[in-house]
This record gives sequence, C-alpha cells and structure tokens, in this order.
Amino acid sequence: MIIGDVMVDSYLWGQVNRISPEAPVPIVDVTKREYRLGGAANVALNIQAMGATPIICSVIGSDPKGEIFFDLLKQSKISSQTVFKSSERCTTTKFRIIGNNSQMLRVDEENRHELSVTEEKKLLTIISKVIQTQSVDAIIFQDYDKGVITKSLIESVVKLAKKQGIPTCVDPKKRHFLDFKNVTLFKPNLKELSEGLNISFDAKNLKEVKKAMKLLQKQLSIDIVFTTLSELGVAIMDKKTFFHNSAHIRQIADVSGAGDTVISVAALCLTLGLPIQTIAKIANLAGGLVCESVGVVSVDKHRLLSEIKIHKSL
Repeated sequence: MIIGDVMVDSYLWGQVNRISPEAPVPIVDVTKREYRLGGAANVALNIQAMGATPIICSVIGSDPKGEIFFDLLKQSKISSQTVFKSSERCTTTKFRIIGNNSQMLRVDEENRHELSVTEEKKLLTIISKVIQTQSVDAIIFQDYDKGVITKSLIESVVKLAKKQGIPTCVDPKKRHFLDFKNVTLFKPNLKELSEGLNISFDAKNLKEVKKAMKLLQKQLSIDIVFTTLSELGVAIMDKKTFFHNSAHIRQIADVSGAGDTVISVAALCLTLGLPIQTIAKIANLAGGLVCESVGVVSVDKHRLLSEIKIHKSL
C-alpha cells in the first residue's frame, strides 16, 4: 500500500537552437508532449515494475488533470478504486520543459494545505477497509508536503498497521518529519535528516552521520533508519548494526524520482526479510539506475538483477 501525494508529471520535450530576443532565455522548439504518473504514483509504478501489486490511497482534484491521472492509472493497469476526487483540491502537476535532453524549467501547479476533516476521514476509511479486507505486505508513506499526509492520519495508520503486523516505511518531508513515530523503516536524505532534526553535521564523516541517525532512531522509536547520501552512497542502521554502502559510478542524467525508487525497493526487500546490508545495497543500485534516464522513470528489474550479479549484492 502506498499512501501519499500523487501527481501528474507533464513534459514538454524539444530542441534549443537559439536565445529569445525578448529576454536572455533559451527558446525550446517543442517536438513532443508527454504525461507520466508522478509522486506517490511513481512509487506505485516502481512497486509494479518489480513484480508486486501496488494499492494507491490518495486524493486528487476534480479537474482535467485528475482525469489525466486516472487515465494514466488505467494505462498502467493500476487500480484507481482507492483514490478519490475532491473539489477542495487541484491535482498536483509538475510541468517540466526539457531542451536538448536537459531540464530547462519546472513549473508546479498544486495545493499545499492539509486535507479537510471530511477528506481525511474518507481517506482513512478507505485505508482501513483495505488493511482489513486485503493482504497488505507493507505500507509506504510517500510524503511530498502537499497535504495528503497529516499527523492524525499517520498516527491512525501506524496504529492499524501495528495491530495487523504490517511493516511501515516512510519517505519523509520536513512538515511531518517528527510525526512518523514507531514506524519500521524511515528513509530521509541528508538535507531532510539535517533539517528534520534541526542539526548540522559533516556528511563525509560517517561517525557524525551515524550519530544523527541514532538520534533520529531514538527520538522517533524507529526500527531502521536508511539515509541516502547522494554521491556518497547510502547508510542504514537498525538497533544493532550500522552499515555504509558507497555510490556506484554512473552517467547521471536526472536525479528526479530516485528517492521514489529507493523507498520502493527498500520496502520490497524489507517484506522479504532481507538483512539491512542487502536492503541498502539493492536499493542503492536501483536508485542509481533510474538516474541514468531523463525524467522520472521506474526501475527496470532485469537491469537491476544484472547489476546485483555484477556487484555481488545478494
């Protein structure tokens, strides 16, 4: 199950051959328009790409982009039954302008206010029904600070998950960073770890990174803290072990969506009962792979398996 902020990723692809006479900006001659599933829906795509079945629980707007979102779900063969429309919100859309295979500009259309009491109650009812009637192996909170995830929703879902013995995994943002108490796996990046705890540390000093992760683990009563360190790789720790896995050399084209892939693969590995070192290695490889493509893409499980064999990550 994926709970969080879903969105539409809109792309304008084109070529840049000249500068505008109106302002010192490049002119992109558009050759292609494209819509893709984004945000928490990209996590669903990654889950599906790895061979599991995603259940998206979210809220979108009653608007044209909402219709596009539902069409994209249908095309991807992902159920829309646990996503509902609200007239109080717009469907989050990220417009990316790509010139010569490089992102030139991004324009966001979104609401950031939290769900109303009525919307939250409806979403929680949907989540509760799924947990009680379907086989849910793990729950991923995919937070982009767009308002779908609230403190009370977190508390209610974590309580339900604990009761059913379902592991909970979190890809956090700043607003609710300290509200994710008693979850199974928590995956901040360096910036989120620093801002969330309101501390500064040297990312190149693993002792300082470990100290920050331990502080977070203790403060939120988390079983596993998994921190992505950008070009420095990843670090993971449970109550007994700390492990660092270096980054692999890549031709980086675009880091968009890499975090979605990492939390997806980590959650799947967790449900399989893999050791934390293996979770870190495989998720690290997966996140690196999607960075080689322009735009937000899901992981290719066959390429990932090949990389695992090459790097002996299993």
